[in-house]
Amino acid sequence: MARHWARGWLYWWVAVWLTLSLPVHAESRASIPEMGLEWTEEGVFLSAVLQFDLPTLVEDALHKGIPMYFVTEAELVRDRWYWYDQRVETTARYMRLSYQPLTRRWRLNVSPVPFEGSGLGVVFGQNFDELGDVLATMQRIARWKITEPQTIDPQARYNVNLRFWLDMSQMPRPLQIGAMGRSGWNLSLVRNQRLTMEQGR
Repeated sequence: MARHWARGWLYWWVAVWLTLSLPVHAESRASIPEMGLEWTEEGVFLSAVLQFDLPTLVEDALHKGIPMYFVTEAELVRDRWYWYDQRVETTARYMRLSYQPLTRRWRLNVSPVPFEGSGLGVVFGQNFDELGDVLATMQRIARWKITEPQTIDPQARYNVNLRFWLDMSQMPRPLQIGAMGRSGWNLSLVRNQRLTMEQGR
């Protein structure tokens, strides 16, 4: 109990220091310069290159031992001329990035389901010596299966919306309050692409 109380106060004072003593920085440049879709008999696969820098406030929090959470989401949407477009399927990957000041190593955990408050659950984890290396891994998406083949109607038209963002709802409560309305915490990427039968055939 005492440990949880002490940790709460630590997060609170770190949040106060980050949000009050540091200047507000402009939103980092972010884009998805490359995105490809492959439609095969096994399903639809997505590959992409993300381009972004961590906002300064996010990097400062990481260096103080506070983990940050990110979400990559692919949304398959079917065109409908007679009504609103239909959201067919949404697939997501969840990432937890942390830094260990004592070992000076970075840890990236990736999960197909949201991280639970009680633990990391079933995840894939990697350790890195440099922040640049872990970011390079986060920025590459290679043949990510986003839907099964039976989901697709060959006679219909589809688009895929790809999104990547910093999930501030997973941050400690004091940081969430301090980050509200501050562009220095913003990190969000979006791209849309048409899915055609010729892709991957």
